[in-house]
Amino acid sequence: MAAPKTQGAATGVEECRGGTRSETRGVSCEDSKDCILEPLSLPESPGGTTTLEGSPSVPCIFCEECFPVAEQDKLLKHMIIEHKLVIADVKLVADLQRYILYWRKRFTEQPITDFCSVIRINSTAPLEEQDNYFLLCDVLPEDRILREELQKQRLKEILEQQQQERNDTSFRGICMFCSEEFLGNRSILLNHMAREHAFNIGLPDNIVNCSEFLSTLQKKLDNLQCLYCEKTFRDKNTLKDHMRKKQHRRINPKNREYDRFYVINYLELGKSWEEVQLEDDGEFLDHQEDKWSDWEEHPVSAVCLFCEKQAETIEKLYVHMEDAHEFDLLKIKSELGLNFYQQVKLVNFIRRQVHQYKCYGCQVKFKSKADLRTHMEEAKHISLLPERKTWDQLEYYFPTYENDTLLCTLSDSESDATVQEQNENVPIISEDMSRLHALKQSSVLNQVLRQECLKN
Repeated sequence: MAAPKTQGAATGVEECRGGTRSETRGVSCEDSKDCILEPLSLPESPGGTTTLEGSPSVPCIFCEECFPVAEQDKLLKHMIIEHKLVIADVKLVADLQRYILYWRKRFTEQPITDFCSVIRINSTAPLEEQDNYFLLCDVLPEDRILREELQKQRLKEILEQQQQERNDTSFRGICMFCSEEFLGNRSILLNHMAREHAFNIGLPDNIVNCSEFLSTLQKKLDNLQCLYCEKTFRDKNTLKDHMRKKQHRRINPKNREYDRFYVINYLELGKSWEEVQLEDDGEFLDHQEDKWSDWEEHPVSAVCLFCEKQAETIEKLYVHMEDAHEFDLLKIKSELGLNFYQQVKLVNFIRRQVHQYKCYGCQVKFKSKADLRTHMEEAKHISLLPERKTWDQLEYYFPTYENDTLLCTLSDSESDATVQEQNENVPIISEDMSRLHALKQSSVLNQVLRQECLKN
């Protein structure tokens, strides 16, 4: 099972080394265009960062470079590109930090070839273009024993955490759909959502780290994302109707993000939690009424286009951008007659330019977002939008930031009203259908038909 994964990883490395390695260290090539290769996310809190200071970090097996535990993909990419090491089935390693520290010590004691399989890349090419990569996997008995020990230790910790949560009577949680607060045991809230809102994530005793689980689901709903199909919608009511009509009142069983919240996944390496969705919760089967009418709105948290300011409502965000940056999105929408999709493209265009520290008014690139903002405010370039053909492109249908709440609050109500008003001003003249013979002789369609025939 490991060999195909290694081949894919090595092929990806070869492509990076061949010329698309512009963002291996997070820095774009000078001549590259729009090289945003990975999903971006706006900060979740005002002025915040995605990684907390002092959070645990994992060192590289071979060098002194360290990476936060939450950003293990960057560590794996670093070891593949810089040190040509591929770890097979890394998602099945129960504790990557301890795993890395163990092999970091062992590789100082013996050569890497004593532990890893060697894979030759580009073997049909000339010798100078060939390269060797090293595969670390559980085929090696020492690696398999290490993974099993880490799994046992993790299972012990998870079971202790689960038992603590089961006995905890100080739990405090708010229903995601009616905002009713529940105190006591976590099962009270989970049973309420199952009974009253037909939303069931499994039996309480099967869940661990419940507070984090509920927080994860709440963030998705706040971002107007369906929990099952994971599509994003324009407003809360549309999302609510979608989840009700499509019977999407459940979480996506294919989403591996939820694995860590089910105890079953810690019992056996690689075991899926999909069967949890098939639990026979007979107690809840008779309560399938639609009781989502009391789903209350949660505050919107949208981020400014030019700085890290967040606002609880979109109206406050518009006021901030106008007062702080002299950028009036509503005025621009009205003057340019932008519909919803054109607003989406404009917002995504501005987001991408600001992310790349590039002034869209004069095309000058800066070293930081602060330098860019200072320049645009002093030169009055924030309101200096380029021609429509520059930003009104298909590529800007796709969000620059995956969690950009501003996109979900845009509206085209004014343009709809304008179109309706224009349609109402168009005169409609009906012909007398009671005189069909005369109609055939005098209908304006005859003249149109003759003109078309002459053209052809």
